[in-house]
Amino acid sequence: LRVDEKVRVVVFKSQVKGVFCAGADLKERAKMDDAEVGLFVRRLRNLMDEIAALPVPTIAAIDGYALGGGLELALACDLRVAASSAKMGLIETTRGLLPGAGGTQRLPRCVGIGLAKELIFTGRQIDGQEAFSMGLVNHSVPQNSEGDAAYQRALALAKEILPQAPFAVRMGKLAINRGMEVDIASGMAIEGMCYAQNIPTRDRQEGMAAFREKRPPRFIGK
Repeated sequence: LRVDEKVRVVVFKSQVKGVFCAGADLKERAKMDDAEVGLFVRRLRNLMDEIAALPVPTIAAIDGYALGGGLELALACDLRVAASSAKMGLIETTRGLLPGAGGTQRLPRCVGIGLAKELIFTGRQIDGQEAFSMGLVNHSVPQNSEGDAAYQRALALAKEILPQAPFAVRMGKLAINRGMEVDIASGMAIEGMCYAQNIPTRDRQEGMAAFREKRPPRFIGK
């Protein structure tokens, strides 16, 4: 996905009705020794980092339970859409653990430090509407009879992104992600570097031409 230039947006959904991702299999985990657990969690953290580093926008379609590592997977995505009936939580403290695949870092960046601490300290599960009210998800939608309301909303969101200039969207994501980790002056410099890369693109020229000619632009990702 990272190197396929035809990919414009990636949507993460589950094939299991009622569950986005239920997190680690604790029965499997119980059979591991300490070293194996450490390796397992490091690999999981690396996977989430790879998802977060995908150059195109990513959307998590949460139509059911997203618990522990399952919510960490959703947090690694750029955007999240949840059914109002979905259940989400970093529940690790209820099992004698703490989030180990990015949850302690991505949740506070998403909802703020105070709310993140409350959710992690209590291990509380929240529904889609609560998640929307605190900014954890971008959209909360009523579940439908097929059980894929969040997926359908995620597809609609993806279709809003698809017509836009692919390289500009990628650079926008890069500027936001890198800029959020530094002070604003450094962030402005990062934005400037990303913008400079976009200036010579054919898509930028096409966008200007389409505006002058009062027609929809035809972007090619070059």
